[in-house]
Amino acid sequence: MSGNSYFTRKLHSLLGVIPLGLFLIEHALTNYSAFEGGPEGFQDSVNGLHDLPLIFFLELFFIWLPILFHGVYGLYLAFTSNLNTSRFQYGRNWAFAFQRITGVITFIFIIWHMWQIRVQVELGNITTDELGTKMHEIVDNPAYFVLYMIGVIAAVFHFSNGLWAFLVSWGITIGPRAQRVSSRICMGIFVIMAVLFILSLFAFRGDDFASASAAIDTITARLG
Repeated sequence: MSGNSYFTRKLHSLLGVIPLGLFLIEHALTNYSAFEGGPEGFQDSVNGLHDLPLIFFLELFFIWLPILFHGVYGLYLAFTSNLNTSRFQYGRNWAFAFQRITGVITFIFIIWHMWQIRVQVELGNITTDELGTKMHEIVDNPAYFVLYMIGVIAAVFHFSNGLWAFLVSWGITIGPRAQRVSSRICMGIFVIMAVLFILSLFAFRGDDFASASAAIDTITARLG
């Protein structure tokens, strides 16, 4: 199987939507619970996910391995693609270029985010009950807040535009009219998901999560 084979491209495209696109939507909704329900609402959402049976294997086979394949092969595509926006400056050509650029940004962001959150849980440095306060500590840093903003917007664009390309390449939207309609729908998905993530980031910076973080610090100090 060559690095640029038909099968590899199709698998890369499919994994970007199922399961990774679905995971991104779930992640947006879970994080939005921080805005809608505060620390308690966010923690309830997190607990509901971690209470799923065989959660380790679900994450391994439906999140981490697909991310690894999609990300590594996506980097290969990004650095071997011919970005010719200087010659052909039409909308779809720019979208193709941004798809490659946001793919690189998203992959780097996911690795960084996993290190800050998921890896720290596995190392025992934080518990799942402290994820909200950990996110508060991260985004309370102005530089990290900006980087997270860039990361989530890049991820949402990459998924939304990739969904449009998936519909075309898999023969679901055939013809200019269907592709124009799907383009508008995917843009709507981009706007909605971007808003959910942005509101979540502001929620994590809010006073409720700051108070929760201070309370946990106080309890930890007394137990120590």
